[in-house]
Amino acid sequence: MGADHTRPAPSAPPRVRRILVATVVPLFVLTVLAALVLWPRHTPEPERAADVPRYHGSVTRVVTEPCPPTPEETPGGPAGPCGTVTVRVGQGPDAGRQVETPVPAGPGAPRVEVGDDIVLVELIDPADPATKTYNIAEHQRGGPLVWVAALFALAIVAFGRWRGLAALAGLAASFAILLGFVLPGIGAGQSPLLVAIVGSALIMFVVLYLTHGITAQTSVAVLGTLGSLVLTGLLGSLATAATHLTGFGSEDATTLSMFQGDVDLHGLLLAGIIIGSLGVLDDVTVTQAATVTELAHANPGLSRVQLYRAATRVGRAHIASTVNTIVLAYAGASLPLLLLLVADSRPVGQILTSEFMAQEIVRSAVATIGLIAAVPLTTGLAAVVTTAGRRDTATSDGPGAPAARPAADPDTALAALSTRRGRPSGSVPDGWPDTPGSTQAGR
Repeated sequence: MGADHTRPAPSAPPRVRRILVATVVPLFVLTVLAALVLWPRHTPEPERAADVPRYHGSVTRVVTEPCPPTPEETPGGPAGPCGTVTVRVGQGPDAGRQVETPVPAGPGAPRVEVGDDIVLVELIDPADPATKTYNIAEHQRGGPLVWVAALFALAIVAFGRWRGLAALAGLAASFAILLGFVLPGIGAGQSPLLVAIVGSALIMFVVLYLTHGITAQTSVAVLGTLGSLVLTGLLGSLATAATHLTGFGSEDATTLSMFQGDVDLHGLLLAGIIIGSLGVLDDVTVTQAATVTELAHANPGLSRVQLYRAATRVGRAHIASTVNTIVLAYAGASLPLLLLLVADSRPVGQILTSEFMAQEIVRSAVATIGLIAAVPLTTGLAAVVTTAGRRDTATSDGPGAPAARPAADPDTALAALSTRRGRPSGSVPDGWPDTPGSTQAGR
């Protein structure tokens, strides 16, 4: 999210508020109507495999031993470790009993020690259903995850206070929209690009207004974010078409196509670009709208062009640091595959133009261009709204209202400071030395 400000933004004049309402409300209504049309009504039921019973347990003993040699043993040695693990079962028909399981082995197998809380899977022998064994599947992570989530929420609330609570509510709303509309809609066969745009717009409206309040400043950020999202979608469509990307650039996409063949993976790629850009876009747009508001409050004499130029300089610094954020976020999420590509013996040109690398390059480039476009778009809107509000305030007070105070001249200000209440403006207080400035002001 954008920068937080404890001082609330000044209220916009009535005419500016009416223009913003007439612009934002129809867009919100259109977004809600589009969501109702695209809402998944017949979500296909996932194919359920045979459920393997899973029970919680606690490790009481671990005994390791050398693995016996096998005829198909690899040159690197036997796959280990070997041995037995004694577990006290906490659930199921064998609750309270001690059972023995083999030490987990193989790629990704958990490493267990005495006292670890683990998850057991019950295996039934097909030849003899009365015979069952247990294997260790993974560690129990529920407790640590609860503590991490609690620390996360506590840090946000401790720093942001009421605004932090609003941010947590916005985060919950984002997940609700993603899990309740975006993912089921794509899974039901709707256009991933259209569902992503509508879902992102819903998230934007709910999160921005819930977190930052219903103000003119927030409305400017909403319009800037929405315009940048549409631009990002258009650029993404053009870039993926020009590079002939199919969406099959990762193993996850290939696996998804096997389970849900009707999912448009090309559209899913575009949907990922849009949703991934939203979190950074609203940060930039809120910051730019707040920057213009703060500059206008600090120096009411700045013109529209001066506000735009000053806030754009802040935006350039923000963008310079955010570009690395986007690229590194995508790289971090794909780090194992990047390591595989580094170990690839193919020429660099072939690696960079492969489906996977081309997909990540397009994703990062399109998101960055949309982010850059958000700065001038939001800054220009904020400058127009702020200066229009200034003129409206000056003219709507009526003929009986006091005139706006002009900017003070430095010499006049010094002369005013050198006067004493009840004396003429040109006199000098007793005990003060005559200075050229005060003498000249008293003439």
